[in-house]
Amino acid sequence: MGRGRVELKRIENKINRQVTFSKRRNGLLKKAYELSVLCDAEIALIIFSNRGKLYEFGNAGIAKTLERYQRACFNSQDNKSAVCETQGWYQEMSMLKAKFESLQRTQRNLLGEDLGPLNVKELLQLERKLETALSQARERKTQIMMDEVEELRRKERQLGEVNRQLKGRLEAERAGSLRSIQGAWGTSDTIVTDDGGFPIQPSHSNSMDCEPTLQIGYHQFVPPEAAIPRNNGGENNFMLGWVL
Repeated sequence: MGRGRVELKRIENKINRQVTFSKRRNGLLKKAYELSVLCDAEIALIIFSNRGKLYEFGNAGIAKTLERYQRACFNSQDNKSAVCETQGWYQEMSMLKAKFESLQRTQRNLLGEDLGPLNVKELLQLERKLETALSQARERKTQIMMDEVEELRRKERQLGEVNRQLKGRLEAERAGSLRSIQGAWGTSDTIVTDDGGFPIQPSHSNSMDCEPTLQIGYHQFVPPEAAIPRNNGGENNFMLGWVL
């Protein structure tokens, strides 16, 4: 009779369970050994019984095989993460590219280009955008002009204040110079004009009181004593000129 099929479930009988474990463990270790020899495969087999007893097999060493296994797992995870990251970057690049093309198309539409594919609704939206942008540009221009006018007014007030200060300082210096000149000429009869002109000597009243004289004919010219010729012979001298 052939061997019947065993149902795969936990064996409730403790003795039977232990016997089955021993038989199948030995068979599993034998199969692992045969596989490693026949196929030149690196095999690591680890078995723990229900009591915690360890059974192992490794044709190249358990530790070496486990280290190789960990490297393979980590490399696989790294490759998977690299692939996922590459896919994420590719998707983000695609989204950015689509957004860039949309912005370029919108810019051309705002400049009045490529309006053919647009329908009436899109053209109305474009018109509202242009009106809004134009209104904002005008408001900004008006604000800048008002700021410039206010700045010019402020500079005008500053220059006017500086001009008044300079004018007051000039008048003070001019008044001081006039007082110094009047003090210098205070002992004489000199009169100093208010506009800073030259001093004026007042005329004496005696010159105004003298009476004019009338002379007819030639004026009598009396030469200097050195110019009068002397008569050494004792002759009488006579006066030159006409005598009236």
